[in-house]
Amino acid sequence: MSDQAFYTGLQQNLENLREQGLFKPERVLASRQGAEVVAQDGRTLINMCANNYLGLSGDIETQKAAAAALEKYGYGLSSVRFICGTQTVHKDLERALSSFLGTEDTILYAAAFDANGGVFEPLFDENDAIISDALNHASIIDGVRLCKAARYRYANNDMADLEKQLQAALDAGKRHKIIVTDGVFSMDGTIAQLDKIVALAEKYGALTMVDDSHATGFMGKTGRGTHEHCGVIGKIDIITGTLGKALGGAMGGFTSARKEVIETLRQKSRPYLFSNTLAPMIAGASLSVLERISKSTELRDRLEENTAYFRKEIERIGFTIKPGTHPVVPVMLFDAPLAQKFAARMFELGVLLSGFFYPVVPMGQARVRTQVSAAHTREQLDRVLAAFEQAGRELGIIKNN
Repeated sequence: MSDQAFYTGLQQNLENLREQGLFKPERVLASRQGAEVVAQDGRTLINMCANNYLGLSGDIETQKAAAAALEKYGYGLSSVRFICGTQTVHKDLERALSSFLGTEDTILYAAAFDANGGVFEPLFDENDAIISDALNHASIIDGVRLCKAARYRYANNDMADLEKQLQAALDAGKRHKIIVTDGVFSMDGTIAQLDKIVALAEKYGALTMVDDSHATGFMGKTGRGTHEHCGVIGKIDIITGTLGKALGGAMGGFTSARKEVIETLRQKSRPYLFSNTLAPMIAGASLSVLERISKSTELRDRLEENTAYFRKEIERIGFTIKPGTHPVVPVMLFDAPLAQKFAARMFELGVLLSGFFYPVVPMGQARVRTQVSAAHTREQLDRVLAAFEQAGRELGIIKNN
């Protein structure tokens, strides 16, 4: 350890985070994921911070499907896909995802971060332009950085600014232009205006790409995602997403598009070529989930009902939330240390959630982000609301009537 100053500097930075109330602790669970979880200290908590939108992460049917795939295909492949790491379950899942999303073909990745990280560089170069929403996920930002294409950024969900950036790319003589957006912005629960984005893409001869990680499985009348919600199925060129949220909650990601796009990614996408294959039990469980939600919208409908109820009641209590209909419900506290204190107090009251603050969200926009699940019962949501009211009054966030 020749450079002790390096370690001293890291330690000081960590101490500064703690003193500022900005240190992010990990909440250790001693149970499976679900509407209720058991903390390391043995207490049962209502979970309001998981991406477990359809309640399938700890679901018995999901577990059985994973066990069946484990029994048939084994634990792992010790290889990448193009060498000897492709099984029939992977091809079956890719076909099922394509059918579900309304695309021609799909490629699987170990994570959605890899899907976004590996999509731009094989498809675009310095002759092209990527026009990206300012609040896009970090994986999109990193993927764009790996590509030599010119970068244009438009204000979040701002169609006037998007058109301005499209015109700038056109004036610069760029060969191919692609508009990239989150389908749902995970910190706000805001849904991208895909119908308007598609209209602008058609006007300027641009392609469109959507990261639908916070929508696949439950947005839209049959849960296909934001492209169904916005009425543009078949009009989005590239869809990326995750198997780690609504579709079972383990890990894994995908890119879905026309066949020539997917074949190019199979040949050139570095996270696909140089990462181990997605575990077959995850692929098998995800396939089972897709089959299940394709047959019934019961879980999606229950999630919609729970979300509407929670949004209405949390505002009635006196909290400020970001408007919308998505099960991501940001409760705005604005002050970062307060968000941390509030999350800690809710933990003491039996509710698991997390505070978010800069740089994850803009300065002065600190919040606790709640996430509603189809697995939540009305009684659980009422207990959460009661804890919100108690903590809110104790910390002076809401006043007595």
